[in-house]
Amino acid sequence: MADRVRIVVVGGGVAGLEVATGLGRESHAAVTLVDRGLSHVWKPMLHTFAAGTARPDRQTVDFFAQAKRNGFHFQPGTLTAVDRAAKTISLVVEEAESRPPLTLPYDLLVLAIGSRANDFGTPGVEEHCSTIDDLPEAEDFHAALRRHLLRSFRGGDELSVAIVGGGATGVELAAELKHAIDLLARYGSPDLPRRLRLSLIESGPRLLPAFPERVSAAAAKTLAGLGVEVMTGTMVTAADETGFALKDGGRVEATLKVWAAGVKAPDVLSRIDGLERARTGGLVVGSDLRTTRDPAILALGDCASLTDPATARPVPATAQAAHQQAQHLVPALRRALTEGGVAATLPPFHYRERGAIVSLADFNGWGTLGRYTFGGGRLNGLFARLAHDLLYRQHQLGLFGPGLALATWAADELDRRVSPPVRLD
Repeated sequence: MADRVRIVVVGGGVAGLEVATGLGRESHAAVTLVDRGLSHVWKPMLHTFAAGTARPDRQTVDFFAQAKRNGFHFQPGTLTAVDRAAKTISLVVEEAESRPPLTLPYDLLVLAIGSRANDFGTPGVEEHCSTIDDLPEAEDFHAALRRHLLRSFRGGDELSVAIVGGGATGVELAAELKHAIDLLARYGSPDLPRRLRLSLIESGPRLLPAFPERVSAAAAKTLAGLGVEVMTGTMVTAADETGFALKDGGRVEATLKVWAAGVKAPDVLSRIDGLERARTGGLVVGSDLRTTRDPAILALGDCASLTDPATARPVPATAQAAHQQAQHLVPALRRALTEGGVAATLPPFHYRERGAIVSLADFNGWGTLGRYTFGGGRLNGLFARLAHDLLYRQHQLGLFGPGLALATWAADELDRRVSPPVRLD
């Protein structure tokens, strides 16, 4: 064990867990995965956990179990510092404890700690708004939603929810909340949908700016048809206990407020001295995914800033890009460890745009296929929603292998048939 290369992967999201799983299956490295949580969820599902149309306990991957099956070690903890000279990282295992941080040495450090919504310093957002960037936050929002729903059940009160951010997260969350309320109405409160007031606020001229204009228009039309108040070209200047203040002097009143706008890297990256950072705080990496100023540190997924040399455009902060980077890095590092060690040259990563999909619960969906997916094209309705689900199944296949993945899919289908379609607890 002493002479094995020590690879520490921080972050158990799409990229980090796939890298730890892939490298752990071979014997040239001692791989440790670090994450502050004890289980992995697929980030594009977080809005369903927040709305209550999916149960996270049925869709999580236990880090300890995954580590045992695939030959790596899991260390719970929150990254607090990186000492580049000593090649160590510091972790707080339990934030409530007063014990000194845990120190882990590394020969190669892979940072895959994702991203967060960016409130751009808007007053009141941190104090009064929910974000849904990880499972604990999604669960916290669902708990708040449940409290207000119970109050509404008892007293017939109006439930108002306002979401800031018209990207995929905000649009999908708005549709999922409407879907959840419709399902809950079947369990003793048929007038509940009438008492829901749902607003979606976007500062830009249209929803889903990463999609073609026809998709933006179709999504806005679908949401409006569901009773969602869609407000584009609307700038939020402050949040308070009862709603949002707008730049034009107006207000949006809301019992529950969600901030789903902007993207920024986690603050801990700013405490790593000497590394090059992008405007959003992400670590700038070369085409080999190594940080530009320290070849012993790699970054991938949302916390990395990479310009694709083939297109001269930034690689997007999406689960698709994170998956591709992980799938590229695992075999590249395997070869490097066999042939020349951690300092060996890694082949360049090239992002392949395979399209994008947005699914509005059971109401509608749209997809654009990149030129690397059947030569390009479009998906609509049921086919787009099925393709959205297929991406998740592909992720499970990579983590579990064919046998366990099939068993997981069968268990999901059985659970879907015997459990309520929305959380009632």
